[in-house]
Amino acid sequence: MGQFHIAITHQARPGKEKEYEAALREFAKQSLDEPGASGVLLLAPAPGTLGKEYGILRTFEDRASCEAFYNSDRYREFHQRTRPLVADDAKRRPLNGLEVFFHDPRLSPPKWKMFIVTWLGVFPSALLFSMTIPPLIGFLPDLLIRAIVNVFVVASLAWIIMPFLTRVFRPWLSPPQEQPTIPDFATAHSAHGPQEQHPFFEQLELERI
Repeated sequence: MGQFHIAITHQARPGKEKEYEAALREFAKQSLDEPGASGVLLLAPAPGTLGKEYGILRTFEDRASCEAFYNSDRYREFHQRTRPLVADDAKRRPLNGLEVFFHDPRLSPPKWKMFIVTWLGVFPSALLFSMTIPPLIGFLPDLLIRAIVNVFVVASLAWIIMPFLTRVFRPWLSPPQEQPTIPDFATAHSAHGPQEQHPFFEQLELERI
């Protein structure tokens, strides 16, 4: 099956940011004890900005573990406790393929590895569809045929091929790292100094791989 990744975003109520962040930190630490939970990465508005959106990127052993987590008593209790602190309902969406690496820059593999895996997906799909589709729609203009072929190539890459390849090559793309400690402060640091952050967000890192 492979790991299942999901992104959740929440808008904190004005004036409730600190209280919500503290509750989120506490819950994130506790949630790693839930069966099937593999890791969590928190994103918060950077100090001094007007942003109020918090992001939670969770990793589970499989989809079933994810569903069990969001149906657990611990999650329901946290949801009820923090409802007055947020301005919207949680927005969730699964992450697939290379999208996981883009959302967690610490896991991003070298570009040359991403190139190889992407080529392994593009070459066979482009070859397959360029051989099978044109004979079926040969009555259409050549430019339109090429466009249709590319639609099939991109769609197969986005929803089938790249999610499959990144699961297969994950140990090579992103070798297991030593489990980091949970920091006391919001900005995470690596062994080589502070990590580069998006100008509008900081990472509240609570990771277990």
